[in-house]
Amino acid sequence: MRKRNPFSQSRVALFLLALMLLSAFWLGHTTAFVTTGQAGPHFIYLPFVSKPEPTPTPTLTPTPFPSQMQSPEYGFHVFIWCDPTTRERDLRLVKEAGFTWIKQIFAWRDIEGAGKGIFDWSCADQVVADALRYGFSIMARVDYQPQWAGGGYPKNGPPNNYQDYGDFVYELAKRYRGRIRAYQVWNEPNLAREWGGRRPNPNEYVSLLKIAYQRIKQADPNAMVISAGLAPTGTDTNEAMPDDKYLRKMYQAGVKGYFDVLGANGPGYKAPPEISPDEVANSYYYGHHRCFCFRRVEDLRAIMEQYGDGDKQVAVVEFGWTSDPRPNSPYHWHAVSEEEKADYLVRAYQWAKQNWSPWVGVMSAIYIADPNWTQDNEQYWWAVTNPDGTTRPAYEALKMMPK
Repeated sequence: MRKRNPFSQSRVALFLLALMLLSAFWLGHTTAFVTTGQAGPHFIYLPFVSKPEPTPTPTLTPTPFPSQMQSPEYGFHVFIWCDPTTRERDLRLVKEAGFTWIKQIFAWRDIEGAGKGIFDWSCADQVVADALRYGFSIMARVDYQPQWAGGGYPKNGPPNNYQDYGDFVYELAKRYRGRIRAYQVWNEPNLAREWGGRRPNPNEYVSLLKIAYQRIKQADPNAMVISAGLAPTGTDTNEAMPDDKYLRKMYQAGVKGYFDVLGANGPGYKAPPEISPDEVANSYYYGHHRCFCFRRVEDLRAIMEQYGDGDKQVAVVEFGWTSDPRPNSPYHWHAVSEEEKADYLVRAYQWAKQNWSPWVGVMSAIYIADPNWTQDNEQYWWAVTNPDGTTRPAYEALKMMPK
């Protein structure tokens, strides 16, 4: 028998190996070497095996959102962070109501809480992906600083270094460019409880907003920047500043040009939505101050026009009525029935459509309830659904309302 030349076998094996590696190079694939348990070298070509890579930043062609909102557009404030079961349920409720926006808190401390530059995008990615799957526009409210940023933590308050907030919103807008339509920069800064426990300061808020506006636009020029909704109040102490006074001081501090849409809060308190601020100011029953009505938004609109911002729209970033029955609750004095709440919410949308067009944009009703709320939470009584996902009369009325 003729003996085989082992050197020839080696040369053949090397030739085959070189050929396979060359093929892998040209095809952009990987050749895997595996042990089969049999004698001699064995090579298996696995065309789709590659090294594991870090989770990439979501990349999509930026969505060409229209620069002007319809008047009005319909939204709900939701709480869909990190629970896929209730998130799916609540997004379906929004869809079935015929609404097209969701507002969700993107708490800074939940994403960059571990330290400067250390991000956990897992829940945010899920929220954005699921909301877009339903076709919703997203309004991201961005506040709640992490502990390392200071600002009176654990209270909600501006960071010690405003550039830290700017860096965060830049990363947020860059990651979700073309996916998150609007960013609300902070919430109710005219209250000390939302400003690190310190006296509200419009100059400080404008400084924060300017940084946020520029950094968001740097990352996503088409994103909509909405100023913080201000809490309607007539109180002027270390704990609060009247919303109209605060807005004037914002303009005096140079806010013009550093937001795309003015954010406004429009709780109705005890008054039906059609009642004017003048009527409420003359009525002890309704609170005897012009801030205690849904149409308080018109006072803020007048200030915008006074300072030459009449071409901008207003987003009513939260509005509603409470049914709080608890005698010791500070909200009990203006509680309405669940049936009145339903009627007033529908009439508020109708009033806005008939009287605020074209300057009103999205109107975000409160709330699709947080699954963790109980009757001890004051927000529970503002909601149009229950924490278990069952609905109240207000949800059903809004669902039936012509859009």
